[in-house]
Amino acid sequence: MSQKTPDNQTPSPNTQDLPEILETVEEVSPERNALDRLIARGGRAVSWLVLVAMGISVVEVFMRYGFNNPTSWVHETVVFLIAVIFVLGGPAAMARNSHIRVKVLYDSAGPRLKCWMDRFNDLLTLIFCLTMSYAAFHMFWGASHNPLGEWSLERSGTSWNPPFPAMVKGMILFALVLMTLQACLHLWESIKAKPAANIEEAR
Repeated sequence: MSQKTPDNQTPSPNTQDLPEILETVEEVSPERNALDRLIARGGRAVSWLVLVAMGISVVEVFMRYGFNNPTSWVHETVVFLIAVIFVLGGPAAMARNSHIRVKVLYDSAGPRLKCWMDRFNDLLTLIFCLTMSYAAFHMFWGASHNPLGEWSLERSGTSWNPPFPAMVKGMILFALVLMTLQACLHLWESIKAKPAANIEEAR
């Protein structure tokens, strides 16, 4: 005997629509320009450094506990790699518009107000990135030059003594300069943009 589906029960979505639904959910936001697309691809490549950091950590475990011969370079290298990943995550997140934010007011605004809010947000982002780039430049200069102004990279001061501190500060400057360029392009695009048309009207 067949069972009838209750009238108030919502029918399950067609399984043929599942790939389209998953694609919509997975896509945070499309990149807005060629620079964003380039940075997003670079970010995916940089993410493999996590695997590299894990691999050399495994080597350290075997060397330390298996052969009683710990290394002097693994810990600092892992910290450096994770720092690079963390720093470059800023431009990558900005490229995909996936920074964490509260959108209660934005979602409740109309198309015209949203357009002006985008412009205001991009302007503030540009000012912030410019300010941070200026500070990062001075930080990197101090880490890469001695008091006489000669090129001299800041080092960790350990037995291995790599120049990772100066290199990390250089990566911070690089990431902030990238974000400043992104913010300039985003502001220009939001200034040129027109309020989005109503979805129902577009149909």
